[in-house]
Amino acid sequence: MYQALYRKYRPQTFDDVVGQSSIVKVLKNSIEQRKFCHAYMFFGSRGTGKTSLSKIFAKAVNCLEPIDGNPCGKCKNCLIASEKECVDILEIDAASNNGVDEIRELRNKINLVPAELKYKVYIIDEVHMLSIGAFNALLKTLEEPPEHAIFILATTDPQKVPETIISRCQCFSFQRISIDMLIQRLEYVCNCENIKIDNEVLREIAVAADGGMRDSLGMLDKLSSYTDDLITMDIYTELNGLITKKDLKMFSDCIFNCNFKDVLSQIVYFNNCGKNLIQITSQFMYYLRDLLVNYYVNSINCDYDITLVEKLITIINEKMFDIKKSSNPKIYIEILLLNFMSSISGNTVMISENDNSFSSNNKENFISKNNTITSVSTEESIINIDISADDTIVEKNNSFDEIIPPEHGTPFLSNDSNGILNLKEIMDVRINNAFALANKQILTQEMQNFDLLNDYTFDQQIGYLVCEILNSKFRVASDDIIVLSYEYDSIVQQNLEHLEQLENVYNKLTGSTKRFAIITDKQWTELKSEYINHLKNGEHYEIKVEPEKEFKKEETNDIISNDAASIFGDIVEFD
Repeated sequence: MYQALYRKYRPQTFDDVVGQSSIVKVLKNSIEQRKFCHAYMFFGSRGTGKTSLSKIFAKAVNCLEPIDGNPCGKCKNCLIASEKECVDILEIDAASNNGVDEIRELRNKINLVPAELKYKVYIIDEVHMLSIGAFNALLKTLEEPPEHAIFILATTDPQKVPETIISRCQCFSFQRISIDMLIQRLEYVCNCENIKIDNEVLREIAVAADGGMRDSLGMLDKLSSYTDDLITMDIYTELNGLITKKDLKMFSDCIFNCNFKDVLSQIVYFNNCGKNLIQITSQFMYYLRDLLVNYYVNSINCDYDITLVEKLITIINEKMFDIKKSSNPKIYIEILLLNFMSSISGNTVMISENDNSFSSNNKENFISKNNTITSVSTEESIINIDISADDTIVEKNNSFDEIIPPEHGTPFLSNDSNGILNLKEIMDVRINNAFALANKQILTQEMQNFDLLNDYTFDQQIGYLVCEILNSKFRVASDDIIVLSYEYDSIVQQNLEHLEQLENVYNKLTGSTKRFAIITDKQWTELKSEYINHLKNGEHYEIKVEPEKEFKKEETNDIISNDAASIFGDIVEFD
């Protein structure tokens, strides 16, 4: 039966382990000096050798004739330890045996002397998966184990392991394996397996493995199964949902030449071809990094402005985590690149200071919901789109040292908007017009005004209204409209009932003449996606006329003017 390469070439001695020389040295010395600790903890990222070293160490402590700290592999104990049925070396998967009952059973059996070997070694993999009860059950055993027992705890997430457990172990931190070491090991395996492969492919595998030997050997295994001929970069990119260097060069040209249409078209093409956009983004970042290295180290001229290359790498690297956790990476990547291109071109899209805005300063507007196209022009338009749910839209200053000056008073508090019948229609029109006429300069000014409100949060008369405005996310600004969003619909409905009060407070304190449109964060996400689709299709929003407010007719409860029977019911007697 075929054996996977990562299993076939798993290290059998300490000398076979790659990239963990300091840990290997300590363990080998402890074997030679016969100074064993009763509990060890190995932690580090996946594929760095934690389990392999655990098994080698378990075999070495029981070896009758160790050679320079390594198990000899020939004595009776080494042969027994190499068997899968060995009852004295127990490998426990804490992910599937994480309950307190399993640990209690282990604790009850630990006093039993080894059946064949000198030491009974317990290797508990992914120990951070144990429950709190299981950790408590293990605690006493780790503190005072029998002389014949040795524990080796392995984990990729030591932060989840209680300090009381860690303090009872001798801890070793496994480092990611360097790219050069991974390449050397891959070359060795290729020579042993007669695998023909380009050196460029080996480097790509090592980079993609992110310091994990198991991942790199697994990728090599997949490539070797694809063909018996030479493994080229074309094969590697095809199997891994990546793109070729030629595609990367074309993509870079479009971005740095600010060709918005082609950039969006290429992203759509990659996505339709089933490419992994997250991996492509990472591949693109490394491609740009190579350009920097060639420029600074190898003195090779770069086809693009080197400062722009550095800026784009920084932006992608900072947002990579957000791209991975995004519910729609495609849209996130599109916005990110459009933002960057706008910042270097001054056309179509402008990026804000926090790199979380997405805006348009082309002299055309966008399509309305009824698909009617208009040619209304604006000098500059900007839409502030929050592409990271965790990012703060407006930095708020929480220092409230001043109370609103008495001269402001509160003469601008008006009636509630609770009685407006067509409020939803008004909000829809305001949102549409805000998208169509959004303006960068106004956005900047209003965000500055937004911070000015902090001085009035403790005012007894209007403080609660100011706080409601500050708790919103600033989305879109035009000449006369600001779009704000809140997380919960209940808050939106509450603030819509006080819409005019919120507008009047804001305008009085900031000197503006703005009207508000208030929506939920969920609605904003939908509007954002709709806007991006319109942008890609070259469609335009139509300016609409805001309808007049229609108020509910107030019912009078005047006894004289109303039917007495409708008021008092059966208690009224008529002659």
